[in-house]
Amino acid sequence: MTETGTEANTYREIYKEEANEQLLELETALLELEETPDDVELIGRAFRAMHTIKGSGAMFGFDDIAGFTHEIETVYDKVREGNIPVTKELINLTLKAKDRIKSMLDETPPGEAPVGLTSAEIVAAFKKLASGEEVFTSPATTPSPERASSSYTAGENITYRIRFKPSPDIFLTGTNPLLLLDEIRSLGECRIAAQVDDIPPLTDMNPEYCYVYWDIVLTTGQGINAIKDVFIFIEDLCEVTIHIIDSEDGFTVEEDYKKIGEILVEKGDIKKEDLQKVLTEKKYLGEILVNSGLVAPDKVESALVEQEHIRKVRDKSKAKEETQSSVKVPAERLDMLVNLVGELVTLQSRLTQTASLFNKAELSALAEEVERLTGELRDNALNMRMLPIGTTFGRFKRLVRDLSGELGKEIEMTTEGAETEIDKTVIEKLNDPLVHLIRNCIDHGIELPDIRESANKPRMGIIHLSAVHSGGNVIVRIQDDGKGLDKEAILAKAIEKGLITHNAELNEKEIFGFIFHPGFSTAKEVTSVSGRGVGMDVVRKAIDALRGSIDITSVRGKGTTVTVTLPLTLAIVEGLLFAIGKEHFVIPLSIVEECVELTREDVRKAHGKNVAYIRGEMVPYIRLRKEFNIPGQEPPIEQIVVTGRNGERIGFVVDNVIGEHQTVIKNLGKFYRNVEGISGATILGDGTVALLVDVPKIAKNVELAEAIFG
Repeated sequence: MTETGTEANTYREIYKEEANEQLLELETALLELEETPDDVELIGRAFRAMHTIKGSGAMFGFDDIAGFTHEIETVYDKVREGNIPVTKELINLTLKAKDRIKSMLDETPPGEAPVGLTSAEIVAAFKKLASGEEVFTSPATTPSPERASSSYTAGENITYRIRFKPSPDIFLTGTNPLLLLDEIRSLGECRIAAQVDDIPPLTDMNPEYCYVYWDIVLTTGQGINAIKDVFIFIEDLCEVTIHIIDSEDGFTVEEDYKKIGEILVEKGDIKKEDLQKVLTEKKYLGEILVNSGLVAPDKVESALVEQEHIRKVRDKSKAKEETQSSVKVPAERLDMLVNLVGELVTLQSRLTQTASLFNKAELSALAEEVERLTGELRDNALNMRMLPIGTTFGRFKRLVRDLSGELGKEIEMTTEGAETEIDKTVIEKLNDPLVHLIRNCIDHGIELPDIRESANKPRMGIIHLSAVHSGGNVIVRIQDDGKGLDKEAILAKAIEKGLITHNAELNEKEIFGFIFHPGFSTAKEVTSVSGRGVGMDVVRKAIDALRGSIDITSVRGKGTTVTVTLPLTLAIVEGLLFAIGKEHFVIPLSIVEECVELTREDVRKAHGKNVAYIRGEMVPYIRLRKEFNIPGQEPPIEQIVVTGRNGERIGFVVDNVIGEHQTVIKNLGKFYRNVEGISGATILGDGTVALLVDVPKIAKNVELAEAIFG
């Protein structure tokens, strides 16, 4: 492949990545627009997303996408102008168009049918929708400048030229024009020039009259209606003309600025013919106009103010774009950076240990400086991989919308904590488990509208998705206000499948835990959504693979809450290092609550039970020496590392707690991948290997084997 061909492919890949971001923005705007169809800002967001996809598509050779998107953009241009209303039919059709663009981006292989409607069918449907234009509003006519300006969306920076000419007797009504000008200033960036050419000679002047009027240049994102509202109570006492002279779209398209003469002609301060006559003289235009008496000096000054304002606004916009620009880096490079930082952390640990052995001040100082720099580099490298979890939340609104419609249910999805950041690797692997959990809420949790009404509930069910930081973890909760879990049905199914006996005594948490067993389902019939029992076991395995935990609480008739606890990152964590015999192990520090001593006397008082009394509370513990079959004799005084698991405290008995350790997690080789209770390894400063303990897995295994939590 030639170098030019390689570059072309690189640009196409960049376009695909950016187009997918715009499609996500389009979908988000459409789903919000469905709830508030009169929101002009959301209409503008959807329009701009399509406009970007179209423009860039034509540039990088995606002519089919550009042509298809142009047809939809044409319809949305009419929506912006108010000629076509936002309806559920329009939203549905646009979402189908979004799916079609996605399949065109993915370049469906030859012989495979693309998903959904064809491009021609969607375009035809849009044209049919647009053909009913006269039904929605008045016949299409050329709008006046004032009406046309209302089609601009609030939130988009528009520059307006406003001439505010109050009636001479406005003071007699008690109105102070200066207060109105102050209110205009509060709307955005503003320049005001006073016009005094109407002031009469002193002998003819009435001191109670206002002879001054003002030319205002205002850049604001609040829309033309906000400007009109300033003058709403004095409409009969003044002349106010508003014209759009620049928009945000023009900031990057037009390079030059309007000349003074053009501005004066637009404002009606000079005739075009008179301007042409004086342009032949090789002098400054403003000087010629003033000297010839064609234009008053204050009007030239006003034009200069407008010209300078436009230049300033555009320059500021460009500077802002440059400041907010970002560099797109392939995920593989970030992963490589984190791996290299991990190696550096390991090397720094060895340097610190070596410095302590030699006991030299210069070497110790150097080791401390390297440790500080390595820590900062580590934090920055990990922060580069952090993404707001809201990037995942946004995808589920479409899932809830489409699936609830398919099942005939009315469901609203709400979110909280979308700005909570988590490692991109965790986010990528979290997507599928959350899809399963939300589908279960929709299918099993939320009832049909009529059933909800009969139970004195609102017809519309709520699924609430939230995320919050908790130490070194992120807690994600999926809550619904549906019918809740049926303990009796779950218990009966568990007995039927032979998972427990008829006389088994289980608490609520243990009963709910059965839904994570493979093939377990209480559904009476299999549907396209669920009923095969292949969802929740997949969720549990995926969460375990992320070194997280999952917990379910439910109240019959009130709803269900699923709590997923995940580590912030899978690469480098702060750990607690301890030893058992000659072996070293690490537990994530974020789940460690405290460390206490365990003596022979404590063991004797427990009468053979693996329970310790810590400040009056019983804490069950697990002997890791026994679990890992490590030979040797326990020391007279052992240590209990107390951790928290799903609201319960669990202790792990070890020989000796060494202290905190910056843990660079390494995956186990394929021969050790399925070892129970170990989720990874790390290299210590002296080159030896310490194993990362999988706390939830060990606790679960012991719970099932010895029933110590009953």
